[in-house]
Amino acid sequence: MADITKLLEISSQVRRDILRMVHAVSSGHPGASLGCTEYFVALYFHILKYELPFKMEGKDEDLFFLSNGHISPVWYSTLARAGFFETSELSTFRKINSRLQGHPATEEGLQGIRIASGSLGQGMSAAIGAAFAKKLNGDDRSVYVLMGDGEQQEGQVWEAAMLAGSKKVDNLIATIDYNGQQIDGPVDEVNTLGDLKGKYVAFGWEVLSCDGNNMEELITTLETAKSRTGNGKPIMILMKTEMGKGVDFMEGTHKWHGIAPNDEQLATALNQLPETLGDY
Repeated sequence: MADITKLLEISSQVRRDILRMVHAVSSGHPGASLGCTEYFVALYFHILKYELPFKMEGKDEDLFFLSNGHISPVWYSTLARAGFFETSELSTFRKINSRLQGHPATEEGLQGIRIASGSLGQGMSAAIGAAFAKKLNGDDRSVYVLMGDGEQQEGQVWEAAMLAGSKKVDNLIATIDYNGQQIDGPVDEVNTLGDLKGKYVAFGWEVLSCDGNNMEELITTLETAKSRTGNGKPIMILMKTEMGKGVDFMEGTHKWHGIAPNDEQLATALNQLPETLGDY
């Protein structure tokens, strides 16, 4: 059973990490990172089955792929807090020769990262390949992938969705961060997604939905998704989140998609987020 109080404490610290990382280099993507914090904490501290030290092949482990790689701050913080590497390394984010690049990469052997990502539209394809490999190897663990909602405007997403449905890739649990915002403005003003649930259902997916900033509801939905693997359909979770969640002046606007807070804004934001595990 999930310890919701503990997960929320970790989430608060992860949000502090995100803000301090992007502030230190005046660069990065805090908005959706803050919005997806509960998802990452739920995955790595309750849902995913994995072992440390990290092994690239992930045999008999659940795998996670991040497609919208620009939200690397939340992933890096979660990985560090989960023990993949030292939290002190978070201070190197986006600096020269750092393993913590603006978008996740693999050439420096960063623990927890299996593919470079950030070119939107590609993550689902990689996850499907990994899911196929698990089936071929008789490995009954699941593959998870996170995408953005603006990313659904990419054609490759729909080619992958069609393949996963037609080939019954039923060890795949995909999630869309449905915050309604992208870099150029509200998603519906840039290129509306229409009936996203209906589209995935038509492609042969089982579709669940949840409030991604409600930890208890999110955990229940992720557990339900895992219980329904192996039933002939890939699973999609439409996860409603608030961009900038946890910081009042950042919430609900695309303006914080890729802008770092200044000194005064950082202090204001950190005052809203309890330090629970100790800052790096």
